[in-house]
Amino acid sequence: MSVKTSRVPLLATLAAVLGALTLLAVLNPLRQPEGADLGQGSESGARFVEAEASDRSEASANPSSASSTPPAGTLPGATRTDALPPVVDHGPRRGNKVALTFDADMTDAMRRQLRSGAVTSYANLKIIDRLEREGVPATFFLTGMWVEQYPEVTRRLAANPRFELANHTYGHLAFTADCYGLPRIDRRKMTADVARTFDLVSAYGGRQTRYFRFPGLCHDRTALTALAPLGLTVVDGDVVSGDPFATAWQPIVRAVLDQVRPGSVIVLHVTEANAPMTDEALPHILAGLAERGLEPALLSEVLGAG
Repeated sequence: MSVKTSRVPLLATLAAVLGALTLLAVLNPLRQPEGADLGQGSESGARFVEAEASDRSEASANPSSASSTPPAGTLPGATRTDALPPVVDHGPRRGNKVALTFDADMTDAMRRQLRSGAVTSYANLKIIDRLEREGVPATFFLTGMWVEQYPEVTRRLAANPRFELANHTYGHLAFTADCYGLPRIDRRKMTADVARTFDLVSAYGGRQTRYFRFPGLCHDRTALTALAPLGLTVVDGDVVSGDPFATAWQPIVRAVLDQVRPGSVIVLHVTEANAPMTDEALPHILAGLAERGLEPALLSEVLGAG
C-alpha cells in the first residue's frame, strides 16, 4: 500500500515535466534562415531564399485593430535580428509562379505637389481596380508617407486577401549616396524610419509581411546593418519594369516580358503621376504572362514555393 502511494506523486511529477517539455517545443522560436553574422563581408544575404510560408491574419478594414496583425516574428519575410538581412532577387526557378509587386512612393516633394494642386494623385486606382476585378494577387511596398496620404486606399488594400503589404521606408529617402538623385537619410535614422513604417502599415491588418524594399534598390553594408535589428528580408527584384516616368506603355510591357521567368519578382509602381502608363501596361503584362504559362502569386508564395 505504501509503495503504491509513493508512486502517485512521482508519476504526477513526471507528467508535469513531460508537459513542460512539450510546451517548450511548441513555443520554440521561428526557425531562423541561414545568414552571415554582422561581422561578415559586404552586402551579406542570399540573392535567393525560399521563404517559409506562415499563417497570416484575415484582412481587416479597421486600421486601429492591432489584434488583427500577428507578431512580427511569425510574418512572411521575418528573419533573425543578429545578422544582416537576406537580400532576395527572385524565388525558385521552378513551377510557374511570379510576383507582381507595386511600390507606393511618397516624398516630401511629392506631398508638396499634391497640396499645391500641381499633381492630382499618386494612387493609381485603375491598377487596383483591375487587380481586384480579375482576382490577381499582388504585393504592395508602401511608404509610410503614402499610407498617411491615402488611408482609405491602404484600408482597401489591406481588406483584400489577395493583396500583401510590405515596407518601402517612410519618406522614400536614399539609403546610399548617388541613388537617382534622392535626398539621403541620416545613417542614425535608418532603423527608426523603417520601424516607423512597419508600425504604420501594421495598424491596417490584412496580409502583413516583414518584406522591405529600398528606394531605388540602393543599399550597402551600412544600410543592411542598420536594418538587421528589425528582422526583415530585403526584396530587390529581377524584373525591373522601368515604369517610372514612362511616356508609353509598350516599353514597360517589353521590359517585363523579355525578362520574366518562373520565380521572378516584377517591380512596378502604383504612384499614378510618376508612373502614368502602368495601368495601361498592366493588362498586356497579364496577358503576356498567361501566354507564357506564368501565374501571378503573392510574393510570400513565390519566395516560398515548394
